Amino acid sequence: MSKPALQSIRLYPVKSIAGICPGEAVVEPWGLAGDRRWLLVDAAGRQLTQRQQPALSLARAEWLPGGALGLTAPGRKPLAVAVPAPGETVPVEVWADEVEAVPAGPEADEWFSGYLGVACRLVHLDAPERRRPVDPAYSAPGDTVSFADGFPLLLTTVSSLDALNSLIAQGDHADEGPLPMNRFRPNAVVDGTAPWAEDDWRRVRIGEVVFDVAKPSARCVVTTTDQLTAERGKEPLRTLARHRRFGDRLVFGQNLIPRGAGTIRIGDPFEILA
Repeated sequence: MSKPALQSIRLYPVKSIAGICPGEAVVEPWGLAGDRRWLLVDAAGRQLTQRQQPALSLARAEWLPGGALGLTAPGRKPLAVAVPAPGETVPVEVWADEVEAVPAGPEADEWFSGYLGVACRLVHLDAPERRRPVDPAYSAPGDTVSFADGFPLLLTTVSSLDALNSLIAQGDHADEGPLPMNRFRPNAVVDGTAPWAEDDWRRVRIGEVVFDVAKPSARCVVTTTDQLTAERGKEPLRTLARHRRFGDRLVFGQNLIPRGAGTIRIGDPFEILA
Protein backbone atom coordinates (compact mmCIF):
# COMPACT_ATOMS: atom_id res chain seq x y z
CA MET A 1 0.00 0.00 0.00
CA SER A 2 1.32 3.46 -0.91
CA LYS A 3 1.89 6.06 1.76
CA PRO A 4 -1.35 7.82 2.73
CA ALA A 5 -1.91 11.06 0.85
CA LEU A 6 -4.63 13.53 -0.06
CA GLN A 7 -6.16 12.28 -3.30
CA SER A 8 -8.68 15.05 -3.98
CA ILE A 9 -10.23 18.23 -2.61
CA ARG A 10 -13.86 19.11 -3.13
CA LEU A 11 -15.64 22.39 -2.51
CA TYR A 12 -19.34 23.19 -2.72
CA PRO A 13 -19.74 26.96 -3.20
CA VAL A 14 -23.54 26.67 -2.80
CA LYS A 15 -24.70 24.12 -0.26
CA SER A 16 -26.16 21.02 -1.95
CA ILE A 17 -25.33 21.84 -5.58
CA ALA A 18 -22.50 20.22 -7.55
CA GLY A 19 -18.98 20.51 -6.22
CA ILE A 20 -15.70 21.59 -7.80
CA CYS A 21 -12.29 19.95 -7.43
CA PRO A 22 -9.46 22.46 -7.02
CA GLY A 23 -5.84 21.44 -6.67
CA GLU A 24 -5.51 23.23 -3.33
CA ALA A 25 -7.64 24.97 -0.72
CA VAL A 26 -7.09 27.33 2.19
CA VAL A 27 -8.20 25.94 5.55
CA GLU A 28 -10.15 28.39 7.67
CA PRO A 29 -11.37 27.70 11.22
CA TRP A 30 -14.94 27.05 9.93
CA GLY A 31 -14.01 25.03 6.84
CA LEU A 32 -12.28 25.30 3.46
CA ALA A 33 -12.30 28.80 2.01
CA GLY A 34 -15.28 29.15 -0.32
CA ASP A 35 -17.02 25.98 0.83
CA ARG A 36 -20.76 26.26 1.47
CA ARG A 37 -20.79 30.03 1.91
CA TRP A 38 -23.99 30.30 -0.16
CA LEU A 39 -27.32 28.71 0.69
CA LEU A 40 -30.74 28.30 -0.86
CA VAL A 41 -33.72 28.78 1.43
CA ASP A 42 -37.45 28.35 0.90
CA ALA A 43 -40.12 31.00 1.32
CA ALA A 44 -40.02 30.49 5.10
CA GLY A 45 -36.24 30.91 5.25
CA ARG A 46 -35.49 27.22 5.82
CA GLN A 47 -32.55 25.58 4.07
CA LEU A 48 -33.25 23.85 0.75
CA THR A 49 -31.01 20.89 -0.06
CA GLN A 50 -30.98 17.77 -2.22
CA ARG A 51 -33.07 16.12 0.48
CA GLN A 52 -36.06 18.06 -0.81
CA GLN A 53 -34.77 18.96 -4.29
CA PRO A 54 -32.55 16.28 -5.90
CA ALA A 55 -32.34 18.43 -9.05
CA LEU A 56 -29.89 20.65 -7.16
CA SER A 57 -27.25 18.03 -7.97
CA LEU A 58 -27.39 19.18 -11.61
CA ALA A 59 -26.80 22.87 -10.84
CA ARG A 60 -23.19 24.02 -10.86
CA ALA A 61 -21.23 26.98 -9.57
CA GLU A 62 -17.75 28.27 -10.25
CA TRP A 63 -15.85 31.33 -9.18
CA LEU A 64 -15.52 34.01 -11.84
CA PRO A 65 -12.81 36.69 -12.10
CA GLY A 66 -13.46 39.29 -9.45
CA GLY A 67 -15.04 36.81 -7.05
CA ALA A 68 -18.53 36.50 -8.53
CA LEU A 69 -20.36 33.19 -8.57
CA GLY A 70 -21.08 31.70 -11.99
CA LEU A 71 -24.21 29.53 -12.01
CA THR A 72 -25.36 26.99 -14.61
CA ALA A 73 -28.22 24.46 -14.62
CA PRO A 74 -30.19 22.49 -17.21
CA GLY A 75 -32.62 24.72 -19.07
CA ARG A 76 -31.32 27.95 -17.51
CA LYS A 77 -29.11 30.63 -18.99
CA PRO A 78 -25.80 31.05 -17.13
CA LEU A 79 -25.93 33.67 -14.40
CA ALA A 80 -23.17 35.62 -12.68
CA VAL A 81 -23.95 36.57 -9.08
CA ALA A 82 -21.76 39.12 -7.34
CA VAL A 83 -20.89 38.64 -3.70
CA PRO A 84 -23.41 40.95 -1.98
CA ALA A 85 -22.03 43.95 -0.15
CA PRO A 86 -22.38 43.90 3.63
CA GLY A 87 -25.74 45.30 4.55
CA GLU A 88 -29.18 44.25 5.64
CA THR A 89 -29.42 40.59 6.59
CA VAL A 90 -32.28 38.12 6.77
CA PRO A 91 -32.68 35.24 9.24
CA VAL A 92 -32.35 31.77 7.73
CA GLU A 93 -32.69 28.37 9.36
CA VAL A 94 -30.04 25.67 9.02
CA TRP A 95 -31.26 22.66 10.94
CA ALA A 96 -32.02 24.05 14.41
CA ASP A 97 -29.77 27.10 14.01
CA GLU A 98 -30.91 30.57 13.02
CA VAL A 99 -28.27 32.45 11.04
CA GLU A 100 -28.19 35.98 9.67
CA ALA A 101 -27.26 36.00 5.98
CA VAL A 102 -27.10 38.57 3.20
CA PRO A 103 -29.58 38.15 0.28
CA ALA A 104 -27.98 37.66 -3.13
CA GLY A 105 -30.73 39.61 -4.86
CA PRO A 106 -33.90 39.09 -6.92
CA GLU A 107 -32.12 37.98 -10.11
CA ALA A 108 -30.52 35.00 -8.35
CA ASP A 109 -33.78 34.22 -6.55
CA GLU A 110 -35.72 34.16 -9.82
CA TRP A 111 -33.05 32.01 -11.49
CA PHE A 112 -33.19 29.29 -8.83
CA SER A 113 -36.97 29.56 -8.38
CA GLY A 114 -37.46 29.05 -12.09
CA TYR A 115 -35.13 26.08 -12.11
CA LEU A 116 -36.65 24.28 -9.12
CA GLY A 117 -40.25 25.34 -9.68
CA VAL A 118 -40.60 26.57 -6.10
CA ALA A 119 -40.10 29.97 -4.51
CA CYS A 120 -36.63 30.22 -3.01
CA ARG A 121 -33.85 32.69 -2.20
CA LEU A 122 -30.07 32.59 -2.46
CA VAL A 123 -28.20 34.00 0.54
CA HIS A 124 -24.56 34.51 1.43
CA LEU A 125 -22.75 34.11 4.75
CA ASP A 126 -20.36 37.03 4.97
CA ALA A 127 -18.94 37.91 8.38
CA PRO A 128 -17.04 35.38 10.56
CA GLU A 129 -19.10 36.37 13.59
CA ARG A 130 -22.17 34.94 11.85
CA ARG A 131 -20.79 31.40 11.73
CA ARG A 132 -22.78 28.75 13.59
CA PRO A 133 -21.44 26.97 16.69
CA VAL A 134 -20.43 23.33 16.27
CA ASP A 135 -22.22 20.80 18.49
CA PRO A 136 -20.46 21.28 21.86
CA ALA A 137 -20.59 17.53 22.52
CA TYR A 138 -17.98 17.05 19.78
CA SER A 139 -16.03 20.29 19.77
CA ALA A 140 -14.18 22.92 21.77
CA PRO A 141 -15.62 26.28 22.86
CA GLY A 142 -15.52 28.72 19.96
CA ASP A 143 -15.59 26.11 17.16
CA THR A 144 -17.81 27.31 14.34
CA VAL A 145 -19.10 26.16 10.95
CA SER A 146 -20.59 27.90 7.93
CA PHE A 147 -23.59 26.44 6.03
CA ALA A 148 -22.26 22.85 6.15
CA ASP A 149 -24.55 20.43 7.95
CA GLY A 150 -22.66 20.37 11.24
CA PHE A 151 -18.85 20.36 10.97
CA PRO A 152 -16.22 22.33 9.04
CA LEU A 153 -14.93 19.46 6.87
CA LEU A 154 -15.87 15.93 5.85
CA LEU A 155 -13.15 13.36 5.12
CA THR A 156 -13.61 10.07 3.27
CA THR A 157 -11.18 7.40 2.10
CA VAL A 158 -10.78 5.58 -1.19
CA SER A 159 -10.31 2.20 0.50
CA SER A 160 -13.55 2.46 2.47
CA LEU A 161 -15.50 3.33 -0.67
CA ASP A 162 -13.94 0.30 -2.38
CA ALA A 163 -14.97 -1.86 0.57
CA LEU A 164 -18.49 -0.43 0.55
CA ASN A 165 -18.82 -1.06 -3.18
CA SER A 166 -17.75 -4.67 -2.64
CA LEU A 167 -20.54 -5.05 -0.10
CA ILE A 168 -23.06 -3.42 -2.44
CA ALA A 169 -22.05 -5.90 -5.17
CA GLN A 170 -23.09 -8.73 -2.85
CA GLY A 171 -26.49 -7.23 -2.00
CA ASP A 172 -30.00 -7.00 -3.44
CA HIS A 173 -29.25 -3.81 -5.39
CA ALA A 174 -25.91 -4.73 -6.91
CA ASP A 175 -26.95 -3.14 -10.20
CA GLU A 176 -26.73 0.29 -8.54
CA GLY A 177 -23.01 -0.06 -7.86
CA PRO A 178 -20.23 0.72 -7.88
CA LEU A 179 -20.97 4.17 -6.46
CA PRO A 180 -18.66 7.15 -7.06
CA MET A 181 -17.27 9.27 -4.24
CA ASN A 182 -19.42 12.24 -5.22
CA ARG A 183 -22.42 10.53 -3.59
CA PHE A 184 -20.87 11.35 -0.20
CA ARG A 185 -19.95 14.99 -0.89
CA PRO A 186 -16.64 15.02 1.01
CA ASN A 187 -14.17 17.90 1.28
CA ALA A 188 -11.04 15.76 1.54
CA VAL A 189 -10.50 12.29 0.07
CA VAL A 190 -7.52 10.26 1.31
CA ASP A 191 -5.89 7.30 -0.39
CA GLY A 192 -3.46 4.73 1.01
CA THR A 193 -5.24 3.80 4.26
CA ALA A 194 -6.90 0.54 5.27
CA PRO A 195 -10.68 0.17 4.83
CA TRP A 196 -12.63 1.61 7.76
CA ALA A 197 -9.42 2.59 9.57
CA GLU A 198 -10.92 6.06 10.01
CA ASP A 199 -13.25 4.66 12.69
CA ASP A 200 -10.34 4.78 15.13
CA TRP A 201 -8.75 8.11 14.22
CA ARG A 202 -8.88 10.97 16.70
CA ARG A 203 -6.42 13.51 15.23
CA VAL A 204 -4.87 13.70 11.75
CA ARG A 205 -2.63 15.94 9.70
CA ILE A 206 -3.09 16.79 6.03
CA GLY A 207 0.02 18.53 4.75
CA GLU A 208 0.70 21.30 7.25
CA VAL A 209 -2.73 21.41 8.90
CA VAL A 210 -3.87 19.40 11.93
CA PHE A 211 -7.52 18.37 12.37
CA ASP A 212 -9.49 16.83 15.20
CA VAL A 213 -11.64 13.90 14.08
CA ALA A 214 -14.92 14.93 15.70
CA LYS A 215 -17.36 12.12 14.93
CA PRO A 216 -18.46 9.73 12.16
CA SER A 217 -20.65 11.21 9.44
CA ALA A 218 -24.27 10.03 9.55
CA ARG A 219 -25.62 9.58 6.03
CA CYS A 220 -29.01 10.50 4.60
CA VAL A 221 -31.08 10.17 1.43
CA VAL A 222 -28.74 12.50 -0.48
CA THR A 223 -26.29 9.60 -0.84
CA THR A 224 -28.90 7.69 -2.86
CA THR A 225 -29.07 10.51 -5.42
CA ASP A 226 -27.10 10.06 -8.65
CA GLN A 227 -25.22 13.35 -8.83
CA LEU A 228 -25.20 13.29 -12.65
CA THR A 229 -28.88 12.45 -13.26
CA ALA A 230 -30.67 13.44 -9.99
CA GLU A 231 -32.31 10.00 -9.95
CA ARG A 232 -32.61 8.16 -6.63
CA GLY A 233 -32.04 4.52 -5.77
CA LYS A 234 -31.68 2.39 -2.65
CA GLU A 235 -27.91 2.39 -2.26
CA PRO A 236 -25.78 3.00 -0.31
CA LEU A 237 -28.27 3.27 2.55
CA ARG A 238 -29.41 -0.36 2.25
CA THR A 239 -25.84 -1.64 2.57
CA LEU A 240 -24.83 0.90 5.22
CA ALA A 241 -27.83 -0.23 7.28
CA ARG A 242 -26.52 -3.80 7.23
CA HIS A 243 -22.84 -3.15 7.73
CA ARG A 244 -22.21 0.40 8.99
CA ARG A 245 -24.89 1.09 11.57
CA PHE A 246 -23.60 2.95 14.62
CA GLY A 247 -26.55 3.13 17.01
CA ASP A 248 -29.33 4.70 14.94
CA ARG A 249 -26.88 6.25 12.43
CA LEU A 250 -25.67 4.91 9.09
CA VAL A 251 -22.05 5.97 8.83
CA PHE A 252 -19.56 6.74 6.10
CA GLY A 253 -16.66 9.18 6.54
CA GLN A 254 -15.51 11.37 9.40
CA ASN A 255 -16.21 14.98 10.35
CA LEU A 256 -13.14 17.15 10.94
CA ILE A 257 -12.47 20.37 12.87
CA PRO A 258 -9.31 22.33 11.92
CA ARG A 259 -6.78 22.95 14.66
CA GLY A 260 -4.67 25.36 12.67
CA ALA A 261 -4.53 27.33 9.45
CA GLY A 262 -2.76 26.69 6.17
CA THR A 263 -3.26 25.35 2.69
CA ILE A 264 -3.90 21.73 1.74
CA ARG A 265 -2.92 20.43 -1.69
CA ILE A 266 -3.57 17.28 -3.68
CA GLY A 267 -0.72 14.88 -2.98
CA ASP A 268 -0.07 16.22 0.53
CA PRO A 269 1.00 13.50 2.98
CA PHE A 270 -1.68 12.29 5.35
CA GLU A 271 -0.66 11.36 8.90
CA ILE A 272 -2.60 9.79 11.76
CA LEU A 273 -1.59 11.56 14.98
CA ALA A 274 -3.93 9.83 17.42
